[in-house]
Amino acid sequence: MKHITDIFFDLDHTLWDFEKNSALAFEKVLKLHQVEVELDLFLKHYVPLNAKYWELYRHEKVTQAELRYGRLKDTFDILNYEVSDELIDVLSVEYIRFLPEFNHLFEGTITILEYLQPKYNLHIITNGFQEVQAGKMKNSGIDSYFRTITNSEMAGVKKPNPKIFEFALQAANSDKHKSIMIGDCIDADVKGALNFGMDAIYFNENNKEVPSGIKQVNHLIELKNYL
Repeated sequence: MKHITDIFFDLDHTLWDFEKNSALAFEKVLKLHQVEVELDLFLKHYVPLNAKYWELYRHEKVTQAELRYGRLKDTFDILNYEVSDELIDVLSVEYIRFLPEFNHLFEGTITILEYLQPKYNLHIITNGFQEVQAGKMKNSGIDSYFRTITNSEMAGVKKPNPKIFEFALQAANSDKHKSIMIGDCIDADVKGALNFGMDAIYFNENNKEVPSGIKQVNHLIELKNYL
């Protein structure tokens, strides 16, 4: 892949360990507001609901506000735990505020960034909220590795919309034929990039079955096999 000059990473679930950090943020928020639910049981229902709402958000079927409210409301409903809309709003805001305080990265993140940075221009493309993504990167110590950060609020669209890839390439002053996308979501990151005409590598941490022909790694260090 000697023609590649620019590498675009997703952030959450790819470099930044979202599930681990999210669990720690919820542990703090729920305790702070004396919400008496078992954390593991809460997360058991919240995690798939959050994934469902992000899928809807990617495809413009819910707003950011609906995502933030709905994923919590639905979780508490399943747990049959009575909570007011006002408290849900408070929990939603404080969860977002505390989330960047926890900064576990996937194993090999710093090692692979140190390996790639001298050889390529590194960038981020994320659907995550602008107000928290910068904090995550700064607090986890990885912001200095990246030349540009594109988020969906800047671009006005979300992955897999081709316009966000076009926006990111313009910001990076790069060309799609010289670029590659690396991320954990087949739909948003991999198919989004491929449909746009840009190469892609799937970060398949959980070793899911994927369509043939998709480049994939199960550990970030395995990117050395391609780059």
